Amino acid sequence: MHGIASVLVEKNRLETWGVDIHPPEPGGALVRTVLGGVCGSDVHIASGEAGEMPFPIILGHEGVGEITQLGEGVTTDYAGVPVKTGDLVIWSPIALCHRCYSCTILQETPCENSQFFENASKPNWGSYADYAWLPNNMPFYRLPDGAIPEAVAALGCGLPTALRGFDRCGPVGFGDTVVVQGAGPVGLSAVLVAAQAGAREVIIIDGPQVRLDAAKSLGATATVSLNLSAEERKRKIYDLTGKNGPDLVIEAAGVLPAFPEGVDISGNHGRYIILGLWGAIGTQPIPPRELSTKNLTIGGASFPSPKNYYQGMQFAARMQERVPLAELVSHRFSIAEAGEALKVTKNGVATKAVIDPTIK
Repeated sequence: MHGIASVLVEKNRLETWGVDIHPPEPGGALVRTVLGGVCGSDVHIASGEAGEMPFPIILGHEGVGEITQLGEGVTTDYAGVPVKTGDLVIWSPIALCHRCYSCTILQETPCENSQFFENASKPNWGSYADYAWLPNNMPFYRLPDGAIPEAVAALGCGLPTALRGFDRCGPVGFGDTVVVQGAGPVGLSAVLVAAQAGAREVIIIDGPQVRLDAAKSLGATATVSLNLSAEERKRKIYDLTGKNGPDLVIEAAGVLPAFPEGVDISGNHGRYIILGLWGAIGTQPIPPRELSTKNLTIGGASFPSPKNYYQGMQFAARMQERVPLAELVSHRFSIAEAGEALKVTKNGVATKAVIDPTIK
């Protein structure tokens, strides 16, 4: 069998390759890609902002797929749910070694030997492709009955990332005042979780009106435009939260200037969770005294664990009728149009772009 894939051969250079489709190994699975989510991290990876990559690689670490073949010995997903060909699944795209300190003692991701990409010429789990080859020990989970693929794909890895952040840095408390910097999938996920957790205020900061509107549809109580000055943004936020400031600020903007602003707007005895700056390598100045005088706790998180992917899938399926999740998928592209998908993700035109391999 043969298919096609969008391959990043070097920084800022995408090519569409013909690739072999391999049968699954024992314990693995072969899935036909139904939707490949386009993530802001893909933009950072393609531009080189996220550092050097092991080129050539097939892009795409978010996927909903249909099982076409199960490897020897596979009868259930990684939550023990029976699976068969034709079932829809998502997968946790980090290949863990399961025999290192992080895996077995800390039980944290990523591990010392994590593999994020495989060479594009080899069996591959990248989702900008017709098929994804899932190796043994790469967790995958069957979608609940009735789950809408677009609803699960809409927030992509953003929802597992937000859940990972709350795991590591503490959950949203009932009645908290929450500010979210950035209304991409990570920020929208944080808004949804905060609103469902009973936050008193969920304030979103972003520029494009389409993203601010999306945040309101998921439970944001107020929006703050990036067209305002930083001083005006802070004043508007404190008018809503009160003079003590936000209990929780979540960075989901992915741009370095968001960091000092997040520290500045954080409230007394508050928390600041960094989720979006994984791909933005660089530094920003902040006054250390402000951390002390505010009793501010700063934490970071990245690389969701398999349980976060499972939790995110279940949460999206449960919320799909309450909020317009599926409608967040605003742009669809063929595999060959992956470069355009990255552009609309970078410039904020898309609420969520996906690769749809049925588009030719």
